Amino acid sequence: MSDPKTPPPLPAAPVTGPGSPRDVPPLPGQFPVDPATLPGAIRDELEAPDPVALDTSAAELKDGLNRCPKCGATDVRLRLGTDVLVCQYCRHEWHGARVEEEFGLGEGLDQLRGTVIASGARDIEADAASLMSFKCTGCGAEVTVNTETTMTARCHWCRHVFGVNEQVANGAVPDAVLPFHIGKEDAVARIRQFVDKRRLFALKAFKEQFTPENVVGVYLPYMIVDGNASAAVAGKGEIKTREYTRGSGDKKKTYYDADVYQVNRAVDFTVDDLPLESSSDRGNLDTRVNTNNIINTILPFDTKNALKWNASYLLGFTSEKRNLDVERMRPRLEDQLLSIARAQVEGSVRRYDRGVRWEREQLEVHGTRWVSMYLPVWLYSYHQPGRNGGMLHYIAVNGRTGETMGSVPVQQWKLLLAALATGTFIESLVLWFLVVAS
Repeated sequence: MSDPKTPPPLPAAPVTGPGSPRDVPPLPGQFPVDPATLPGAIRDELEAPDPVALDTSAAELKDGLNRCPKCGATDVRLRLGTDVLVCQYCRHEWHGARVEEEFGLGEGLDQLRGTVIASGARDIEADAASLMSFKCTGCGAEVTVNTETTMTARCHWCRHVFGVNEQVANGAVPDAVLPFHIGKEDAVARIRQFVDKRRLFALKAFKEQFTPENVVGVYLPYMIVDGNASAAVAGKGEIKTREYTRGSGDKKKTYYDADVYQVNRAVDFTVDDLPLESSSDRGNLDTRVNTNNIINTILPFDTKNALKWNASYLLGFTSEKRNLDVERMRPRLEDQLLSIARAQVEGSVRRYDRGVRWEREQLEVHGTRWVSMYLPVWLYSYHQPGRNGGMLHYIAVNGRTGETMGSVPVQQWKLLLAALATGTFIESLVLWFLVVAS
């Protein structure tokens, strides 16, 4: 006999499939909502396709061994200056597959809808381990790779070379890699030349400690984004009709008369291979403590030539791991898209010679495609002691083009003397020195 205080169990609701929502009968008077009756933004969100994973994994490399297709040896390296892999045993050479053609990434930009995420760009699992273990098929020993610092390791017993190729859930393995073309000697020469041009004003401690041979070749994590968007901007534009002066001497002022117009513009556009930093450390552009913004100045990279992921490209280099997911990067993408939209309409507002002040902006992103990629950079760093932890200076060299830019710590008093010598702001600088001296 059942306990009268315990209600009878509810019948189990049918399930349509693993992970599917339960099929629950509608309440009385409740009917499905017709999307056509909803506001446009809500309707578009409901009808947009769910995020899909574009599978870029390399099934042939999942055992961790990057084998030569001719002899099966695992000691495979990049021929620097090319995108070619070379077997160190039989000297066979082969070229990796370009992801652009392999997965059709350059096609259908204007047809993008919803969010398409490649498998190497999927959300990072917070509890995913950084250590990966492989069982060597040559001798049976276990080989461990710490994906925080490296993507390759060699078996100490039989010398097999292992690489992390399986797209694990910790963000360490991207979809594609753009190999280095610029070698270390070339990078050292470019960094030395860059500093030599600025040595006169450089901090004494920096000049004493400057060692360009300490430059590091590092693969930095990026999201490469394709997008299909529309934007509308509205504001006030001015056309000058008259210019005149009033007053005399120190009180003389220039005035302008202008006609003011309401300006509205709308544009549909696509973006192809827009790079966004997917490391929160590199994306931190706080110029009070670092010069990460330097890295943006050596763009662009020829991402169209990126190759399908193979850890052998990383031998001899280090890498940084991605720690940002798509949703965390979406606000940055939208800022970039709005900047692109403003540039798109710039040519149509040149008649407003006093400029246009945009007061309202609206962006509608129809679809995006996200691909995780490693890009090659030579980095030289110098820490300048100071308040709040000091300043971290970088000199960066694009590992493909050799484009070089950096930050060199300077002695402020030398800059002031240079300003005096050129006669710039002499009166104000002399006054400044007098105040300091007193």
